[in-house]
Amino acid sequence: MGSGMAMLFAENGLDVSAYDIKPENIDNLHSILQSSLAPSLHPKVAGYKDLNQFMDSLGGTSADKLLVFSIPHGSAADKVIEQIRPHLSRGDIILDGGNEYYENARRRQDTLQPDGISYLSMGVSGGYQSARRGPSISPSGDRAAVERVLPLLQRFAAKDPKTGKPCVANLGPGPCGHYVKMVHNGIEQGILGIVNETWEILYKCLHTDLDTISSIYKKWEDEGELKRNFLFGIGADICRRHKEGGKPGHIVNEVQDKVVQDADDTEGTGFWTVMEAAKRHVSAPTIASAHFFRIASADRAQRMEVVHALGEGIGAARKQHVDDAFRTEFIEDLRLAAYCACLASFAQGMNLIARASKDEGWGVSLAECIQIWREGCIIRSEYIADLLQPLYEKEPEVLNTLTLQPVADEIKRTIPSLLKVVKHGLEWGAHIPTLSASLEYFKYCGGKHLPSQFMEAELDYFGAHSYDLKSEGDGEVKKGKHHYEWKPA
Repeated sequence: MGSGMAMLFAENGLDVSAYDIKPENIDNLHSILQSSLAPSLHPKVAGYKDLNQFMDSLGGTSADKLLVFSIPHGSAADKVIEQIRPHLSRGDIILDGGNEYYENARRRQDTLQPDGISYLSMGVSGGYQSARRGPSISPSGDRAAVERVLPLLQRFAAKDPKTGKPCVANLGPGPCGHYVKMVHNGIEQGILGIVNETWEILYKCLHTDLDTISSIYKKWEDEGELKRNFLFGIGADICRRHKEGGKPGHIVNEVQDKVVQDADDTEGTGFWTVMEAAKRHVSAPTIASAHFFRIASADRAQRMEVVHALGEGIGAARKQHVDDAFRTEFIEDLRLAAYCACLASFAQGMNLIARASKDEGWGVSLAECIQIWREGCIIRSEYIADLLQPLYEKEPEVLNTLTLQPVADEIKRTIPSLLKVVKHGLEWGAHIPTLSASLEYFKYCGGKHLPSQFMEAELDYFGAHSYDLKSEGDGEVKKGKHHYEWKPA
């Protein structure tokens, strides 16, 4: 992503110095520039293998410097800051565009700000393609520093095709930029799970050929509730991508069925989102189930041992023989079910941002989050953005998106399709963790009488946890006032 951003900066009139702790990456930068950047702009990008020379190219300690990090999360950024610290001076700004844990970002801000060095927490979304052509950006930190760099960020950020607005905004103080990007990736995990599950139902259960699935996804992306949904759009591209050289078959059928980036710790945002949801008491089962599915998929060798123990039948999606009328009707239900589940993922993520913003005093605008996600990011979904953004503008303090009546109306309209898909998916042996979790989420969030009253009784039985009485009303989110001695100690 770093080389892509360097070229994007150059195309927007900036002189760029690039440094990497691995010298071979600077060597590779030259070949990347040759193939991807106009020759007239090559002089605007200079690569350095020596840190001192790199920092001197920015003007030394007497000049105001803008540094952009594209570094893996964790200790790597701390090591870089330690190395460049002697070269930094008051007025310098660091834009950390990595997928960093927000508490690490907060710690660096607290360490550097007293010396007048602004470390800005900056989420960058869209993958390496958007880093090259224009990403969605969520900066935060010292207000004056953010406002100082915002005109630059507006120049190279993605642009909303409906309004032309740049997909970047000053989200607020502290590390909320990385927090919002973290939740963006959590929502992304939920939607990836949803797309993954619809693919298996179409391909393995309904035995739909990949080129036809590509056409189905393309139609879904072109119009209706999934209009301009990025992940269904690239799904259409993946399904129509045949092997090169005229060889029979599709590329996707060569891909092993495991996602390892969560299990090998190269990616932390999904785990952090699940952890934060639990910490801040926000129910997020669509996001969590997608995450745990990915983890279960990662160690395929161990999974094959479980397959041997359980037998292949328990985890195998089964081909169905259905007539054309059923197929046509069911595919439409599948589309609406996917949309309904996407609403669940968005609602859970936005509820988490709202809760964290209130807890931390960040003042994050949910409407601005939706605005910057309209282009250049992985969770782009125009119909959903058109639904949510005006609602958040009207009710900026909302803590639970499901309480917004237009959202509730959409769920009521489409949940019958989700129920139908989950029912058939279970019967057909399909893997549907996010679809089924989304259905249950709506059921228990919208449940007037939950079986948790029995759970509360059992907690009181063995742990004297106490309970509220129905006759006393809804009560508060705190320990009840009543205990019954179910069995003497």
